[in-house]
Amino acid sequence: MAIFNRPKLEKLAVHKSKILAWAIAFFSGILMALTTAPVNAWLFAWVALVPLWVLVVSYERPIITQKKPKFIVLPDSFLLLPLLWGIGYHGLALSWIMGIHPMTWLGVPWWPSLAIALFCWAFITLWGAALVAVWAWLFVIFNFLSLPAGKNSILILNSPSFQGGGKAQFSALTRVLIGTALWCALESIWSTGSLWWTSLSYTQSPHNLAILHLGQLSGPSAVTAAIVAVNGLIAEAFIEGRRKKEEGRRKNWIAYILPASLCLVLHIAGWSLYNRPLNQEAATALKIGIIQGNIPNEIKFDSGGWRRALEGYTTGYKQLADRKVDAVLIPETALPFIWTNEYQRSTLSFYQAILERGVVAWVGGFGQQENSITNSLLAIDRTGEIVGRYDKLKLVPLGEYIPFYEILGGIINRLSPLDAHLVPGNSKQLFDTPFGRAIVGICYDSAFAEIFRYQAANGGEFMVTASNNAHYKPPMLAQHHALDVMRAIETDRWAVIATNTGYSAFVNPRGETVWKSGINTYEVRDATIYRRQTRTLYVRWGDWVTPVLLVLAGLMRLIVRS
Repeated sequence: MAIFNRPKLEKLAVHKSKILAWAIAFFSGILMALTTAPVNAWLFAWVALVPLWVLVVSYERPIITQKKPKFIVLPDSFLLLPLLWGIGYHGLALSWIMGIHPMTWLGVPWWPSLAIALFCWAFITLWGAALVAVWAWLFVIFNFLSLPAGKNSILILNSPSFQGGGKAQFSALTRVLIGTALWCALESIWSTGSLWWTSLSYTQSPHNLAILHLGQLSGPSAVTAAIVAVNGLIAEAFIEGRRKKEEGRRKNWIAYILPASLCLVLHIAGWSLYNRPLNQEAATALKIGIIQGNIPNEIKFDSGGWRRALEGYTTGYKQLADRKVDAVLIPETALPFIWTNEYQRSTLSFYQAILERGVVAWVGGFGQQENSITNSLLAIDRTGEIVGRYDKLKLVPLGEYIPFYEILGGIINRLSPLDAHLVPGNSKQLFDTPFGRAIVGICYDSAFAEIFRYQAANGGEFMVTASNNAHYKPPMLAQHHALDVMRAIETDRWAVIATNTGYSAFVNPRGETVWKSGINTYEVRDATIYRRQTRTLYVRWGDWVTPVLLVLAGLMRLIVRS
């Protein structure tokens, strides 16, 4: 006769449930990662957060050590849930960072190069996962704030219950409001730092143009709020259905009508913005040329690379000048010389071509700021004078500057191909051209919507971005293009995008890609864009949705507690 140890069986069951929960969280994060470019399975974003939401809410069955809980202690098993979801999402979506390896062209040996690449991948993945963990932690805290407060009391959350969880302290709608407000607030905080890329909003770009147009109302936060709210409502409907099943009652599928209706209404609202006429006037037209030089980073900073770059960009410039373009845009650091040094630029064949053909050029190169160097885009008029300058605002950590240089500089200083250190530009800089003010971003700037909003609010009439993504894998190129599409929609501007190896493009204010280059190809292309002076709600007011959601969540909490 078999003898069963009941406590051991119960402990084993709990252990298995934890492993199952961790697996569900991790793979649902991977599902969210598949929504990003280049897979672009954007529909998954509307359900990929549901499993994590359900798992977090399932911790509502507490062990209360005293009658009046005041503090909440979260076990490691709980914190692993959002961390694993974040690792699945950010880790896969940002896996292109491994493309920086090998860095032998910078003099970094193969194995140290691999170690640096892995460190970068792990760090940015955990940084993104930390946002999800903080969200879950705050979500649980707010979810228990309606319990009576007492002195010196502790509330410890139990392991997750997959049999229905405890009774929710807030109503489902209140919980959705709080969860959405917290996520948007944390994305807003994270985006003010130096490491930012994987907002939930960019999971919809570049294909779901209808929902991306909500960005014209309040920037990326409007799209993020839509995704989180719909996921939350679906999760709450699932939780309610599971509770009814436990109570022996029939499931009510009507609960799923609310998230479906909200998703439909949001898309209809975005679609109405998308379908507004562009009203393009001939007097505002500009014919712009792009040169995609296709200079591999392996040779970019040696004499052979310089000669190839000068030849390719000079030839392309002359071709575009013959096509009667108004201006020519070349990529980030396309000609890696100090262009603010008049003597140095005057010796270049590209500069001589400008004097000869008289077509305005927007040149990616280096500028000087006291004893430091800037990654700059310079507007050079037909006389060869620099009439506008934008210095890259968001520098790439480890690639363009070394965080904690005093500590880490001696270890990884060879990551930089420059003898001097790059410094960022001023956050309030503007870029004037002979055709009016432009909105400018250089490479990593494209991930930070506020940079573009500020310039649009201060008179920017069209958008130009210059990038060099040659050292990354193709998924990064696709994601970078997706971010540029979002910035064009949010500001309601035509965008001209020049990159070294792809994707260069022309994008209209609706987010439609009029033309896009290939990868690792030399391209010379021109198209007509139109200057615009419209001001979207986002351009005028910035991100107003996040504070409004936070205020509403606070009011709802007060109402529920009363």
